[in-house]
Amino acid sequence: MDNIEQKKYPIGEFQPITENSDVELDQHIKILKNFPARLKNLIENWTDEQLDTQYREGGWTVRQLVNHIADSHMNSYIRFKLALTEENPTVKPYDEAKWAELQDSFNIEIKPALQILRGLHKRWVYELKSLTNKEFESTFFHPEQNRSITLRESLAFYAWHCDHHYAHIENLKKEKNW
Repeated sequence: MDNIEQKKYPIGEFQPITENSDVELDQHIKILKNFPARLKNLIENWTDEQLDTQYREGGWTVRQLVNHIADSHMNSYIRFKLALTEENPTVKPYDEAKWAELQDSFNIEIKPALQILRGLHKRWVYELKSLTNKEFESTFFHPEQNRSITLRESLAFYAWHCDHHYAHIENLKKEKNW
């Protein structure tokens, strides 16, 4: 993996799963549970200049990344609820790059995004812990991927998503000696 790819995918690209064990499900839920506090601890004392630093050349700033995470996880939570209450609903894709250019991602302080993540993940984890194995097999249809995705796979993706973006920020911190 070259340096650009390493900076894009510091923990590697997500590998879709076909199934995962109850132990793996519990690990993924634990990642979601702990992520808001881990992220806050990593960046809560950063200056605006640090937050406005791109995590890699051509990439988003840390501020945009934090707001992207809140946007993405809100969308995922809604998709989980739709899959649990409807039969294979078609979800609405959104343009992440365009969302990251909106003012509420680009200029605002990060505290609201961190608050969203704290509350959202608390609700999400609470719901996840109540699901049966059968409910984890519930699906939603993603039109951009042209396939149905189980909640089991979506959970694995979002655990990866947490670690993926955390690694972006952590690597920047190490690189800059912050």
